[in-house]
Amino acid sequence: MIAYVIPTRNRGERLGETLGALGALPPHDAQVVVVDNDSDVPPAVPMTLANGIPTEVVFLKENQGAAARNAGVAAADSGCEWVVMLDDDSHPMDVGFLSALREAGGDVAAVAAEIFLPREGRREAGGLPEVFTGCGVAIRPDAFLAAKGYDRAFDYYAEEYDLAAKLMLAGGRVVLDRRFRVAHHKVAQGRSMDRILRRLVRNNGWVMQRYAPDRARRRELWETVSRYGRIAHLERAMGGYLVGLGELALTLRGQARTPMPEEMFDRFTGKACARESLQRAFDAAPFATAALVNEGKNARHIREAVEELGVKVVDDAVEADRIVIGTLSPGPMLDAWERLVERVDPERVIAPWGELVQQGVVERVVRGAAA
Repeated sequence: MIAYVIPTRNRGERLGETLGALGALPPHDAQVVVVDNDSDVPPAVPMTLANGIPTEVVFLKENQGAAARNAGVAAADSGCEWVVMLDDDSHPMDVGFLSALREAGGDVAAVAAEIFLPREGRREAGGLPEVFTGCGVAIRPDAFLAAKGYDRAFDYYAEEYDLAAKLMLAGGRVVLDRRFRVAHHKVAQGRSMDRILRRLVRNNGWVMQRYAPDRARRRELWETVSRYGRIAHLERAMGGYLVGLGELALTLRGQARTPMPEEMFDRFTGKACARESLQRAFDAAPFATAALVNEGKNARHIREAVEELGVKVVDDAVEADRIVIGTLSPGPMLDAWERLVERVDPERVIAPWGELVQQGVVERVVRGAAA
């Protein structure tokens, strides 16, 4: 049995559409737990969905942000094997994820989804090879509870990084399975770029302060501050960014450190994944030069992994022996892969998370055979 956990606040109409999408799925052994984050008008939730899945509503007396999910897990039936975290504007596109959950290894604490943005025609930008996105992930309840769930101090943004780190430190793995497909409709209501950048710089700074090894902590903090400064400039949200930067400075020393071992931190940042994919490509057909394109999340770790092979990083993608996609965030990496292989010889393109690309090839074959 699974439990869908959906926090919501003041978006009753959107929540209704999400519940309708869940109700349109084939019947399966599940329940829905809606957690109301102190809405001005409590949401109307049917007792059962159209497919017979029962629902429950937990009403909170104050807005707890992403940590409202903790109350949802606590309210889930004790027999639940997985809790599926959704937002009130996200839902599974089909029930293929049920097979992914049944087949997950015992050391897998969380199964992340491939998340699509239907309105924008692209995939979600968040996450890393072992960091999920909160609007589409299944987590084992015992692992969730042992990690004490989401840290309420984060409100929203980067809380998944904190929880993923705790799951890893407890010996669990986070995997992304492309049979788990989630549509995120990403409602604009309640989204302020100033508020978002304020949270992003502070919360991501907390994550690095808490979990980066001693040798990497200062550099990771600097990279975090620089990255979100650039984003704030592009988004014209410097006011919110500067407030968040001030909050980070005031709270940094108060973050309890549990630094990861070096090898685990390389998994956490995605560098271990990039190393593996690049080494596999190099062993298959050695190359002397590579150009990074579509640079994004943790591009510098990809660049370092290329240089570790003795390969020179060049700017000219036309003349380079190989083209390496420069992001470890799964959605943008897959989007870039699909665009590139339409224009360039696929043998020249390297995805820093090659296993994920191969998952998609296998899944397309399976879906085609089933049709």
